[in-house]
Amino acid sequence: MIHNQTMITSIFLMSLSENEKIIYILFTIFFFIYLMTFFTNFIIILLILTCANLHTAMYFFLGNLAFLDMSYSSVTAPRMLFDLSTKNWSISLPDCIAQIFFVVYFGSSEVYLLSSMSYDRYVAICHPLHYSQIMSWGMCCQLVSLVWLFGLLAPIICTLCLKRLIFCGPNFIQNFFCDLPHLFQISCTDTFINVLVVIIVGGVLGSIAFIATFYPYVKIFSTVAKIRTITGRRKAFSTCTSHLTVVFIFYASVTFIYYVPNTSNLLALNQTVTVIYTLITPLLNPLIYSLRSKDLKTALQRVFHIFTLRPDIVTRRFT
Repeated sequence: MIHNQTMITSIFLMSLSENEKIIYILFTIFFFIYLMTFFTNFIIILLILTCANLHTAMYFFLGNLAFLDMSYSSVTAPRMLFDLSTKNWSISLPDCIAQIFFVVYFGSSEVYLLSSMSYDRYVAICHPLHYSQIMSWGMCCQLVSLVWLFGLLAPIICTLCLKRLIFCGPNFIQNFFCDLPHLFQISCTDTFINVLVVIIVGGVLGSIAFIATFYPYVKIFSTVAKIRTITGRRKAFSTCTSHLTVVFIFYASVTFIYYVPNTSNLLALNQTVTVIYTLITPLLNPLIYSLRSKDLKTALQRVFHIFTLRPDIVTRRFT
């Protein structure tokens, strides 16, 4: 009879390097990237909260995306930086499961948020005259609430299913943070049910999110194609380029990490893509929107201008 107990209490993560000089370089680079990620997303949230001209549906969703990116990066990066500085690379099993929960939660929530942002772009281009009525403050709050609630489904189901597993080693996973596929590999219990649950839950919820993200663009492309002038088509579609760029980066990274076999030949490439997905992508998202959004750049320049003037002007309210 198999009892619901664990035979190992800690797990060793994969070291990014055995060379101390390289570890020091990696720590410096990743620490700088994490600080940049945290503060760029934080600045975007602050701008959206304080600038009245950014109080629109698109920037409301962008503020939530910035918070998700900041949170996702904070689940993995600080732990990795700690391991790089201590050269320990071990994590307790409960902490590992907790990390998996939040990685899946923030990742799932971002999928649903990208779907909501697709709907926002669809309404803006296909129904511009009714945009303010459709994308009201109440509608935006409902969509974001659903994003955060539906994001809980996958991590709750997947982590609850982990209770049936016994982990007896080897207590080493080939990744620098805990993830479900790697945790299944160190289980001495049959993981067929768990893998089946992950496939069904991920397949159903992922397919719904995928369709909800890309189907609006079928309507958008159809509407844009009916615009007679090239300038008009370019102007209409330019509002979608930032969102599409973020969507393609997100789905490309997830597809490679979870659907490309993690063989020894592809291990280094898989680790590189994982680092990009967990550290670089949360930094790229705000930069992509900042470079493409004239309103966001104007607001940032305005704030910078205010804080470089006399101290008495700093306290002025900007709208």
